[in-house]
Parts: sequence; structure tokens; C-alpha cells
Amino acid sequence: MAKRALKLASLAAAASGIYLYGNKFLDPNDFGVVRVGRAIATTAVITCDYLTSLRNVPYGSEEYDFLKSQDSRGRMEVYQCEMLSEVHLRSAERLRELCCANRGTFIKVGQHLGALDYLLPEEYTRTLKVLHSQAPQSTRQEIEQVIREDLGKEIKELFVSFEDTPLGAASLAQVHKAVLQDGRTVAVKIQHPKVQAQSSKDIFLMEVLLLIVKQIFPDFEFMWLVEEAKKNLPLELDFLNEGRNAEKVAQMLKKFDFLKVPRIYWELSTRRVLLMEFMEGGQVNDKAYMEKNGIDVNEISRNLGKLYSEMIFVNGFVHCDPHPGNVLVKKCPDSGKAYIILLDHGLYQVLSESFRMDYCRLWQALIKADMKRVQKYSRRLGAGDLYPLFACMLTARSWESVNRGIDQSPLSASEDVEIRSNAAAYLPQITQLLNNVPRQMLLLLKTNDLLRGIESALHTRASASSFLNMSRCCIRAVSTYQRSKSHSLYRRVHISLTEALSLWQIDLYELFLWLKGSCLGNWVIAFLSRMHHST
Repeated sequence: MAKRALKLASLAAAASGIYLYGNKFLDPNDFGVVRVGRAIATTAVITCDYLTSLRNVPYGSEEYDFLKSQDSRGRMEVYQCEMLSEVHLRSAERLRELCCANRGTFIKVGQHLGALDYLLPEEYTRTLKVLHSQAPQSTRQEIEQVIREDLGKEIKELFVSFEDTPLGAASLAQVHKAVLQDGRTVAVKIQHPKVQAQSSKDIFLMEVLLLIVKQIFPDFEFMWLVEEAKKNLPLELDFLNEGRNAEKVAQMLKKFDFLKVPRIYWELSTRRVLLMEFMEGGQVNDKAYMEKNGIDVNEISRNLGKLYSEMIFVNGFVHCDPHPGNVLVKKCPDSGKAYIILLDHGLYQVLSESFRMDYCRLWQALIKADMKRVQKYSRRLGAGDLYPLFACMLTARSWESVNRGIDQSPLSASEDVEIRSNAAAYLPQITQLLNNVPRQMLLLLKTNDLLRGIESALHTRASASSFLNMSRCCIRAVSTYQRSKSHSLYRRVHISLTEALSLWQIDLYELFLWLKGSCLGNWVIAFLSRMHHST
């Protein structure tokens, strides 16, 4: 098998070379033999490592199936495999080194994988997470070149001051603080000069290598990753599209006075340069910053949940890259109000109406622990017989907790370890699911995991308020959809009354929870208890 892997890798190199030589769009000089060779060599080494480490575990055997087994009731079991964990870790480190060396699209894809906390083995997510802080930086000369080509002027002609050290560097671009000639302080987002030309070639190379790996490991279903990169990268590389997304979401969520979205300065923006209002604050997962500045951690977590519930369930237009560097918090010194600042609007997922309704009803079923409806709507979303695993992936809870009700008990440390372990044990089924569900689901799963990571850092995970906010948005979304499909005035009135009653019940339950946790509530409960005993 190891020889077969090396042979297939050689064929991949030859096929890639022939394709690049014959395709005028893919310039072999830009691609670079070192860049291609590095990717092929890393893939071959990782493949051989898995083959040699698992050579005594034949494909299709009971031992092989043991690593990914699931009993008839769908209960997920945890299987520790030290050898497999070591292979995962070695492979993740090699993949990280490849991403850092090839930069650009490779780092972007690596960051995407690193965000899938509860879907991939922990060795991979933990190792690839560092790519958010290891993105490349363009030189001053490269920055000047992009600005000169896109805006037709030198930096000194446009800005009174321009800081050489970027505020942040990402896989596709970096951001600098500057002051315009009229005195406005701005953030200037500038695309790395070679990313545009390399992106399509990098995706092609990844596609070839993943197809080869699939020939060796038939359960390896990661083509969805390439398909997502093909669809999303061109949009992310168009900064005018990012500016439009920023304005759309600011208008869409204007009712939330705690949300700030930087204003776009269109007169100095192009596909590779984006000028925005300068905003600063602490990262949303920095609990120490919030405590130091008197920001209520629970309020921030609650408000972030409100924003995303509104985007996902009500509007179907979702900011899909909420890693801590893109979500800042700041307290206004005058009003004392804490704000959430939403940055980087390049990656959005638009949800179709039918998908959004199925997703709403699935979450309503999960919150109510209605297993029949969980199965029904999971199947409608492509999960098939793997609906128990799908429910666990969505909630990042064990199947036992899903059956009991995810709002009934907080996530325990042992349950969290179990879920993360299952990501390794059930990797073939997880990748199969990711290949089968609608493409719209993929970025939502990534977004869910990023938001859970923030909640975990703030220690606000699985609070009752987050489920109540989700329930409100689901009720509103389903009711709006039902009214739009009804031609009967009586029916529309009935839907509106049912909606109002359901929302009132949630408000009442939230008030009960508040009273239960407050001093006043404890006093009332104690008083009623004494009155009961006295009678």
C-alpha cells in the first residue's frame, strides 16, 4: 500500500505538470515546482505514515470497523487509540508546516479545518488553530505596489500617516492603520499581491491530491473542502463584495444598538484594497480584558448569540468567520455601554428558504428533545441513518444529552472530552455526513464551532438564555414563513396569535429563571415555603 501511495503521488505530480503546462490560465512559473513538490511530498509522507502505522489493521476488518463503530441505538462510544492519536498529531504538524510554507490558500484551508473543533480529531484542530496567528505578512514594497496599481497614487499622496506594522495579518490580506488627508482615521485592508494568482492553482492541486488519497482510503471524504474553497475564495478575494456584505448586515441588524460595523469608504476601495472606519477593542474571547474594563461577560455572550440567531434563523444571511480576531468588544467611556464590533465580512452564507425552515424546525426539536422530529428534519437535511451523529455534531453534545434535552443540563468536562474523542473515532462517518448534507450546512457547522469556542473561553457555554434566544428566532422565522404562504386572513391571524403566545411563554419562563437566580427570587421562594409549612 505504501508503494501504491508513492506511485499515485508520482502520477499526481506528472498530471499536475501536464495540466499546468497546457493551461494558459495556470502559469507554471507562478505555481513553482517547489510549491507543488512540497504539497505532494507532504501528502505522500502523511499517507505512508497512516498506511504503515495501520498496516496490521486491514481495511474492512472488525478491528478497522472498531475505530468507527456505532451501536444500533446510535449511542456514540469513546475508543482511545494511542497509536492513532500519535499518527494524527504527526500528520497535523506536517500539514501545519505545509500551510505555513505555501501560505495563501493553504493557510485559509488550514484555518477552516482548525475551526472544526467537534468534527475533526483534536490533534488536528489543536495543531491547526495556531495558523490564525501565523499568517504571512506582505512587505512595505508589496503594499505600495498594490495601492499604486489599484488606486493610482502613492501612499504619501493618500495618507497623512500610514503605520508600517499591520494591525493584523490573515491568510489573504493584512490591515494597516492610517490617517487620510482630511484627518479621518481608517483601517486599510490590503490583499497579499500573489494570492489572487495562486488561489485557483492551489485549489486545483488540493483537488488532485485529495482524489488520490481517496483512492487509497475509500472512507476519506474531504472533497467538500475543495468544493467550498472553489465557491468561497473568489468571493473572499473581492473586497468590494466584502464592503457590500458589511453594509447589508449593518442595515439588517440595525435594531441591535450594541452592534458596530465599520463604515466603508467606497471612494478609496477596490477589489484588492478596502478602506474602513477604524475601530478597536479587545478580542471577544479575552475574558481578562472584559473584567479589566468592566464589561459583563454574560451580556456579551448573550448578545453575540442574539446576533447569530437573528442572522441564521430569521434573515438567512450569516457571517461565517466569527473567530476572536474578527469579533471585538469595547466599552463606551461616556455611556458605559458595551459594544460588539463585527469585522471581516468576506465570508457569508446565504441560506435558502426551504433549508432555513428545516434548520429552524430541527433546532426547535433539539431544544424540546422531540426525537421523532429530530430524525425527520435531520433526514430532510441529508443526514439519513446517521441522524444521531448529525444531532451530536450540531449541538456538540452526547446522544444521551440530546435525548434528555440539551437545555436540561450544562456541558460537563467529561462530556466535552467524550465528544472530542468521538470526532476521531467517527471520522469516516463525519466526513460522509459532510459530503451528504447541503453545502449551506458546511459553513454553519464551522460557525457553530467558532461560537462554541468563544463561549468556552468566556465560560458561558450552554446557558439557558442562549437556547431561549434561539427559540424566539425560530418561532418568529417559522411564523413569518407560514403567514407568507397563507391566503386566509383567519389563518394569518391565528398564526400571529400563536406566535405571540409562544413568545410570551418564553418571556415568562425567562422571568422565572431570573427570579430563581436572583436574591429577590430566593426571598420569595423562602417566604412561600414558610407560608406553606405554617398552614
